[in-house]
Amino acid sequence: MSVSVALTINPASTVDADILTRLSFASKGYWGYPEEYFETWKDELTITPAYILENDVFIAVCSGEIVGYFSIVELENDISVSGETIKRGYWLEHLFVAPAHIGQGIGTALFHHVRKRCRSLNIASLGILADPHSRGFYEKMSCVYQREIPSTIEKRTTPFFLFTV
Repeated sequence: MSVSVALTINPASTVDADILTRLSFASKGYWGYPEEYFETWKDELTITPAYILENDVFIAVCSGEIVGYFSIVELENDISVSGETIKRGYWLEHLFVAPAHIGQGIGTALFHHVRKRCRSLNIASLGILADPHSRGFYEKMSCVYQREIPSTIEKRTTPFFLFTV
């Protein structure tokens, strides 16, 4: 499907933080994860005004409503997560669409904007630790699957993709 109404993609403002947090939890909840997972994900799904100021965050707006967003972050140093080393560089940390708008082309529009944004910032590649349910989406967006990475949820993995701009 494609976006049937006007969609604009703009830089997020610090006043959007609460809306983006609710959208993060709602979008992740779309997949029916157990409630206890959300306690583990609480910090990573919470978007603060400081997060918006420190990272490249863009919102998708349709009919005056924020219906999705993405964030690109730069890791200045390698970090260890769940026993794996996450390499320094640029990462697509979030790309979420409000559940009522999933399947309408908003995720695709956001990803095309990610590509455009990377080109404008001279970012050659992005790492992506994707939700397992979004694997097909990232493959459709020409991201290349690398391997499974242990999740912050015990006995669960998440696909690691590389997107070359």
